[in-house]
Amino acid sequence: MTFTLQEVVVCAVIPGVILGGTGACGDGIRALCDDADMTAAPLDVVAAVIVDGDRILACRRREGKADAGRWEFPGGKVEPGESPAEALVREVREELGIDIRIGEVLRTDVTDAAGRSIRLTCLAATLSGERPTDSTDHDRMEWVRPAELSALDWAEPDLPMVRELSGG
Repeated sequence: MTFTLQEVVVCAVIPGVILGGTGACGDGIRALCDDADMTAAPLDVVAAVIVDGDRILACRRREGKADAGRWEFPGGKVEPGESPAEALVREVREELGIDIRIGEVLRTDVTDAAGRSIRLTCLAATLSGERPTDSTDHDRMEWVRPAELSALDWAEPDLPMVRELSGG
């Protein structure tokens, strides 16, 4: 069975939904839509691996937030038009009320979490001033040695970075 470009575009734009079209061609498009992988593009998120001396900042998600009770590196979504570094500076200022200096990209991983594909880019960071004392998104903040990171219950997207930092 062959499909016109228009028929395939309908499938890509509206997965599993056929507008018009009945009979063999419509059924064929429906089969193509049902069998195709129509996952959404990953959500771009950034995280700061903030190092102060021999410790790294870990933050536990507060009650009422997705992944409540699990640990993460602070950060958030990259907004349209922002670079990862710009998004990270904004997110850390909003969440923790502090300024940071951004270093190199440490790693980028795509993880499926909570029914969504997340592309997490972790960047090295250092404090521009004092350590944070409060967070809008977290109920605990701990400064942890790299070898101790794996003892915490981390959110799925942060695990590859945790394994790398902790040597595990």
